[in-house]
Amino acid sequence: MLNKIGLDPIALEISWNGLKSVTDECFLTIMRSAFSTNIKERHDHSTAIADAQGRLIVQAEYALPIHLASMAGLMTCIIEQYGDTIAPGDIFIGNDPHVAGGTHLPDINLAMPVFAQGRLVGFVANIVHHADVGGAAVGSMSGGLDEIYKEGLRIPIVRLYSKGVLQDDLMRLLLLNMRLPEERKGDLNAQIAAARLGERRLQEFMARNGAAHLEAVFDDIVRRTNLRMRNAIAQLPDGDYAFSDVMDDDGAGTEDIRINLVIHKSGERIIFDFDGTDKQVPGNFNLTLNATQSAVCFSLKALLDPEVPNNQGIFDAVEIRAPLGSFVNCVAPASVALRANTCQRVVDIVIGALARALPDRAIGAANGANTSAVFAGIDPRTGKQYIYLETLGGGMGARATKDGKDGVQVNITNTSNLPVEAIEIEYPLRVEEYALVEDSGGAGKFRGGLGIRRTIRPVDHDCEFNGVGERFRNRPWGIFGGAAGKTGRFLMLGGEGGEQSLPPKATGVRLTSRMAAVIETPGAGGYGLPQERSEVLLREDIESGKFSPEFIAANYKK
Repeated sequence: MLNKIGLDPIALEISWNGLKSVTDECFLTIMRSAFSTNIKERHDHSTAIADAQGRLIVQAEYALPIHLASMAGLMTCIIEQYGDTIAPGDIFIGNDPHVAGGTHLPDINLAMPVFAQGRLVGFVANIVHHADVGGAAVGSMSGGLDEIYKEGLRIPIVRLYSKGVLQDDLMRLLLLNMRLPEERKGDLNAQIAAARLGERRLQEFMARNGAAHLEAVFDDIVRRTNLRMRNAIAQLPDGDYAFSDVMDDDGAGTEDIRINLVIHKSGERIIFDFDGTDKQVPGNFNLTLNATQSAVCFSLKALLDPEVPNNQGIFDAVEIRAPLGSFVNCVAPASVALRANTCQRVVDIVIGALARALPDRAIGAANGANTSAVFAGIDPRTGKQYIYLETLGGGMGARATKDGKDGVQVNITNTSNLPVEAIEIEYPLRVEEYALVEDSGGAGKFRGGLGIRRTIRPVDHDCEFNGVGERFRNRPWGIFGGAAGKTGRFLMLGGEGGEQSLPPKATGVRLTSRMAAVIETPGAGGYGLPQERSEVLLREDIESGKFSPEFIAANYKK
């Protein structure tokens, strides 16, 4: 039922949950149908529903925040490029950050239109991080790639299906340019199945309720989200809030890349101004504006109203000013494969800027990275190539009332840990150590979370290791007197040198079965003065084995 301000709350809630269940079912379909461990085990994918204008309406419960603006960008590009020629049965595909609304090439977007009596009413969309999309480096995620052409296959917005018919020549072209084409095809088929399922479920929704009701629900969801977000913004004290931080390096020779932010808040209006941020860099840590938007909107939602739905209503409540050609609003042919690391840092910066206004909600810097590891070689059991890709969690920043969590994915990533059993079954690799990094959480009244240490050895073959780390030099800062957390590092064990340090952007490292790679992710910053930490918590720190007596003695002097 409609009233003067839209749908009545009960009807809206029922419809909202119905649409949410559609995106959740599509998410599970991809997870259960995909071939690669990055999807079926780590869940590096997202699903959503958009309206006919391309506004994002609903995102799945377990979707990744970093994917939100990417799917919105895809919708905008489809409508701009295809307009009235969009037809029932079409499925669009794209991944390019510069022309297809994406944020990096491994994230392949699919979208399928939904029609009612010949009229476009919306889209179902999904995005999957593919373990390889071609390019100069195995896994398409190596550091030091200095232009997007080296990062993999660039896909503009094109029709993969036209009026229900697969464009087989296009599919063959895509698969020819990607490593492990059978696995890529399996993951793409999972995306196609999810898109078709979502379209069918929306048809069923309209059969029960009508297309007009669906469109009214779309409008009301966005309107109410926007109103709720603006009300939350209005509660912030007016003023200007500044913060800055630096990235270690871009893997291509540029060090200490500065991100500068001033937040201007007045009434219901909030502006995120990145003026003064360094220009885009040769290495592949740059952000397109879509990626910056995802990080900013996630941060604000997390601080002000964590339960508000993820949709266009949040985007419309926020204004972002980022100089064109800067590190956070790059232009072609800038490389962007490792943009998640920079997004993590943007989140830390937003939280740091608003800490003065929201001290009870602020946290110390998290691990500030998306530490990635790629192992690739020929599986001696099958004679076939394999690619193991994982991004590892680290420390979460300490909070006003609690310690930071240990060894978790934080902020804009929401992927799962890949179990040791899954790695060793799927790949010819042995995980010899999986532990928390002792003493890696910053001291404070509440201490920062610990990083992860994982040691992996190839079994009966040689393989290639590529690793990408951030906060390997600049430590994750503490807040309100809290100490900084520990940096991360890569090591190589065995070989001629015993234990050997590897660079933060380690590329093409050859490992034999007598060698192993060690990945240590950063910890996180503490909250509050260390001398205010309770004796009970200090005793637990030592008894848990997470902190050494020497660390406690050096950092918690009463």
